[in-house]
Amino acid sequence: MRIALPRWAGPLAVKAAVFITVMCCALAALLGVLVHVSVTNQTVGQARDLALSRLEDATKAFEAGDTLGWGVGVDPPGLPPSLRTLALAGERGTMVSDYQGRPTMWAAGPADGERALAVRVDYLQSARTIEGLDSAILWSSGLAIGATLLVGAFAVTRVTRRLHTTAQVARRISGGDLDARVDDPRTKQPGRPQDEVAAVAAALDTMAATLQGKLLSEQRFTADVAHELRTPLTGLHAAAELLPPGRPTELVRDRVAALRTLTEDLLEISRLDTGRERLELDAEELGALARRAVRASGTDTEIRVVRDARVETDRRRLERVLGNLVANAHRHGRAPVVLTVDGPVVTVRDHGDGYPEYLVAHGPQRFRTEGGAKGHGLGLTIAVGQAEVLGAALDFANATEGGALATLTLPQTPPDGDGLPDGAA
Repeated sequence: MRIALPRWAGPLAVKAAVFITVMCCALAALLGVLVHVSVTNQTVGQARDLALSRLEDATKAFEAGDTLGWGVGVDPPGLPPSLRTLALAGERGTMVSDYQGRPTMWAAGPADGERALAVRVDYLQSARTIEGLDSAILWSSGLAIGATLLVGAFAVTRVTRRLHTTAQVARRISGGDLDARVDDPRTKQPGRPQDEVAAVAAALDTMAATLQGKLLSEQRFTADVAHELRTPLTGLHAAAELLPPGRPTELVRDRVAALRTLTEDLLEISRLDTGRERLELDAEELGALARRAVRASGTDTEIRVVRDARVETDRRRLERVLGNLVANAHRHGRAPVVLTVDGPVVTVRDHGDGYPEYLVAHGPQRFRTEGGAKGHGLGLTIAVGQAEVLGAALDFANATEGGALATLTLPQTPPDGDGLPDGAA
C-alpha cells in the first residue's frame, strides 16, 4: 500500500528527508562509537590498574609467606585458561570474564614457576556503567535524530511549498492566465537577502509581466490594423463595383472580397483575444443547426445524425465553428466531407492528407500553413476561440483510415458563469 504524500511533497522533499536521516544516523553512530570507546577504555583501564595493584600486593604477601586476602588465590577456580597460561609463562596480564554469573576483572602472574597467583576484582559496577552509557547514547541519538528531522522537515517543507506554488503559477501562465503571479513577499523587500526560490519567483513574475505586455501589444496592433483597414476597404469595394464588367474587374473584386474577409477575421480574433465575448444562449436542436451551417457554407457535405441532441448554446457562434470546420475540410482536404452528430459530439472529417503534425500537437496557429496550402490559418483559430467561448472542446486528429478529423464536444449542461470568460453572460 502506497503512502499518499501531500501535493507539495515531491522528490525533492523525499530526497531531503532521506539525506537528513542518513546524515543524522551516521553522525549519531560516529559520536556514539567514539564516546563508547573512550569511556569503555577509561573504565576498563581503571579496573585493570586496580587489579594489577592488588596483584602486586598479593605477590609481595605470597613471597613473604603472609596470609592472602579476599579474592586472591593460587590457581583459583574460574581463572581463564588463557590468562593462566600467560602467568605460567612468567608474564602478568588481565582479562574480563564471568565468575559465578558476575563480570569479573582477573589479574594473574607467576607464583613459584608452576602455579599462577590470581586476583579477582568485581567488574559488575563498571559493566553497568558502560551499559547505561550505551543506553543513554541510543536514547539521545534517537531524540537528536527526531528533533533534526522535525526541524529539517519544517525547513524543507517551506521550500517545497514555495516551489510548488511557483510551479502552479507557471502552469496557470502556460494555460493562458497571464495575470497569474507568484507575489513572493521576499521579492518585495529589497533590503532582505533573497534565496534561490525567491529569485526564481521574481524571474517568473517578470517573465509573465513581459509576456503579457507583448501579447497585449500584439492584440492592440491586430485590432488597430483591422479597424484602420475597414474604411479604405469599404471605399475600394464600392469603387470595384463601379468598374465595367470583364475579367480584370472580376479579379479586382475577388481580391477585395478576400481582403475584406481577412480583415473581418482579424477583427473577430481581436475580440476573442480580449476575452469579453458575450453569449446569447438558446435551446437548439443540434442536427438542425448542423444542417443550417452546412447550407450556409454552400459546400457538398454529407450530414449524418446518429443521435440528435438538444443543447443550450449560442447558435451564431456554433454555426461559425461548424462552418469554419467544413470550409477548412473542403479547402485543404478531399471529398467526401462528412459531418456527424452523435449526441453533444460533432465531428467533421475529410479524406485528404490529414492535418499537419504541428496542428495536431499544438493546435492551429495564425498565419501558418504547410505543404503549399492556401489560406492564413485564421479559420481554425477562430473556430477554437469560439469553441472556448461556448465552453466546448475542439480537438484535431488524423483518422486511422486517412483524412483530417475535427471533434467538437459541447457541454451537456448550460455553461455557468464560472466556466465562461470574463464578461460573458
